[in-house]
Amino acid sequence: MYEKLYSQITDALVKNGYIVIQNALQEELSPKLLNSAKNETDFKRAGISGAGDLHLDNERRRDKIHWLDESDEAQKEFLEFADGLREYINRSLYLGLSYYESHFAIYDEGDFYETHLDCFKNSKNRVVTTVYYLNNEWTEDDGGELIVYDENENYLAKVAPDANTLVVFMSEKFPHEVLAANRKRYSIAGWFRVDKI
Repeated sequence: MYEKLYSQITDALVKNGYIVIQNALQEELSPKLLNSAKNETDFKRAGISGAGDLHLDNERRRDKIHWLDESDEAQKEFLEFADGLREYINRSLYLGLSYYESHFAIYDEGDFYETHLDCFKNSKNRVVTTVYYLNNEWTEDDGGELIVYDENENYLAKVAPDANTLVVFMSEKFPHEVLAANRKRYSIAGWFRVDKI
């Protein structure tokens, strides 16, 4: 079903290292995932990892997360899409991606995430990052955009968190941040990894 999309993503990772795709997946999936996120009750404050420890830091990150599983059809369908992408990337680029992990992220009004990389220092674990948005009728005044930078911290892209927009990039190469949201914002952040579960 997604073979053409997998090819588009893989080609972009080779050429530019990142891609932003609007209307990426089946149209009905995004609202199903939004409902799934709204029905989850055990979101937890997201932490910051550094120097081998995971801790909360309100000055750097304020979102709340819930890890995806196959507890409903929407999450199962999204994870099947991701697994197909993992297999396609491995066949095409020989990256040896071993698994995919992902979580819903909720940003309440005023929440943000300062500039960061998705891979941990001196550890090749997260290789490819995905971000998938679930927000309907998002406007510029709502804030919450993803800002992507290159390795020299030059501005590359500003992505509005519109429903069914997918962002994929190489985890080690692109610092990025989430600007403060002015209303509740939903997304799925995910990572293809090469370490073991």
